Amino acid sequence: MKRRDLLAAFPFTGYSVYVFAGESVQPPPPAADRFRLIAPPRRSPAADIHEPNMALVDLETDLLVAGGGLAGVCAAIAAARHGARVVLVQDRSRLGGNSSSEVKMHVVGANCHKGRPGWREGGLIEELRLEDAVRNPQRSWEMWDLLLYDKVVSEPNITLLLETVVFRAAVDGGRIREVYARCDKTEHLYRIRAPLFVDATGDSRLGLEAGAEMRSGREARSEFGESLAPEKADGETLGSSILFTSRDYGRPMPFTPPAWARKVTREHLRFRKITSWEYGYWWVEWGGHLDTIRDNERIRFELLSIALGVWDYIKNSGDHPSSATWALDWIGMMTGKRGSRRIVGDHILTQHDLMRGAFDDAVAIGGWPMDDHPPGGFDRPDLPPNTVLKPPEVYGIPLRSLYSRNIPNLMMAGRNISATHAAFTSSRVMATCACIGQAVGTAAAVCLKDKLAPRELARDAARVKRLQQMLLMDDQSLRDVRNEDENDLARRAEVRASSEEAHAPASNVIDGWVRDIPGKEIHQWQGRMHDGGAWIELRWSKPVKIAEVQITFDTGFQRELTLTSSESAHKGIIRGPQPETVRDYVLEAQGKELARITGNYQRLRRHRFDPVETDRLRLRVLATNGSDLARVFEIRCYA
Repeated sequence: MKRRDLLAAFPFTGYSVYVFAGESVQPPPPAADRFRLIAPPRRSPAADIHEPNMALVDLETDLLVAGGGLAGVCAAIAAARHGARVVLVQDRSRLGGNSSSEVKMHVVGANCHKGRPGWREGGLIEELRLEDAVRNPQRSWEMWDLLLYDKVVSEPNITLLLETVVFRAAVDGGRIREVYARCDKTEHLYRIRAPLFVDATGDSRLGLEAGAEMRSGREARSEFGESLAPEKADGETLGSSILFTSRDYGRPMPFTPPAWARKVTREHLRFRKITSWEYGYWWVEWGGHLDTIRDNERIRFELLSIALGVWDYIKNSGDHPSSATWALDWIGMMTGKRGSRRIVGDHILTQHDLMRGAFDDAVAIGGWPMDDHPPGGFDRPDLPPNTVLKPPEVYGIPLRSLYSRNIPNLMMAGRNISATHAAFTSSRVMATCACIGQAVGTAAAVCLKDKLAPRELARDAARVKRLQQMLLMDDQSLRDVRNEDENDLARRAEVRASSEEAHAPASNVIDGWVRDIPGKEIHQWQGRMHDGGAWIELRWSKPVKIAEVQITFDTGFQRELTLTSSESAHKGIIRGPQPETVRDYVLEAQGKELARITGNYQRLRRHRFDPVETDRLRLRVLATNGSDLARVFEIRCYA
């Protein structure tokens, strides 16, 4: 089966695609075969843990990732693509966490919606956003669910267990030996053994079972000197939210609230503006003064009563007569949780760290404001729904905050990383969590390959630098880190092009930077498209042997790109290929065509082929997705 035929059969798998010129490759094992491995042919009672009616399934793997939100998904994919066997356990029927169709929260991150333009994250989250924009122009949340599912099950190194809950960990000598998870839908109980584990559950359930040191609530101002912290420590945190969507049906659509809905008045909305109502409100928030885990059922009830009370106010108060033809078409039944437990690592990220921004062991970026909310949420109508402190620049997230301080083979990804409450109010957002997940998955693969504990990796400056270079090669956005890969043959070449804009010369493709620095520096080549397109060429003083080429294109980081039901957030988003991106191109060397691609919309593309010896490599751009300039950030070449 040719690789191009395989890609046609699996159209979602478009990122970091390896194109093999003239070479037959075997498709990945069908996902169904992997699922057969986790369904025992005969009953093996799990009597040893008092579950005689459950079928016990033993799984051996390299890495267990608990939690299938964006952090867990990106951790699993990153580790799998770097060769690790991964079991991904998710307690819901779908992946994506708060971004899934069960909650419908749009993914935000370092670009602060449109408040920090140009700082959209690269890497796996960019791959997913671009795929969704092209495959899901109708803005269906269920299609986003399906895209994430496709990405995970298409990775041959990942075994996915949906509707499966981690509930126990066996710890020997301070290390996790095995984890138990259960799926009551199939009456399976899984005993999963691995040398390394990732807690991406949000609520730190795996860390809880393993005895990891944790924090919850808010630190006292005196502990870290944070201006955002309260005078006294407490157990309060951010509340949870429930969203709704509505649409205009073009005819009168009355609404009668249930008897238990809140009676909302204009005074309740003093600091909570209603300007549109197609996508609910993040400030329908409640429960931060309770235990957001163990009081979740009460919180769900109160959030539903508040959301329906707000809708009743919109429909029946008389203040919004244009809502007469609008009706709810969906309301969340799963709370969108923000805060709960945080696992303590070797470094606790603080407000000061976010304001300073730089770490030698940074493996991801954040940039969302420190965005604190009153724990009482909607029950504090006398207070604004949030207070904001924006870091001056994007900040680095250190590896030392991504593994447990007292459980040496436990890492964490997502909103449960090692951070104070103040820092957490920024690092918790989903695009940042996705970047953390990619960093953790890649670091886990390095630890497994080199037989290291995460702490040993973090303490080895040379290895940390190599990890950063691996992440950069996979398009992870890192602050102040450039390509220093000694194996990249392109760094030794001279660069020529058919044309170049004065501010974006051809030499930029080997300057080591894979993105522009917004408002400061441009690090891409821009060549004018003429009849026949444009070209850029690498030349070496003597022939080199090349078997792989990696290209990073421009995908319009200056725009927001997210799936949202909010019309104001959606304004300016392009649901399709981004116009700056090169669409059709050819790679040539020694008069030989190495790869020909049509219909590209991804940012990062890799091409492998039989080794060629050449003193020049040319990229011919035949068409873009709309721009009159060919735009390329980086070209890498490897033997």
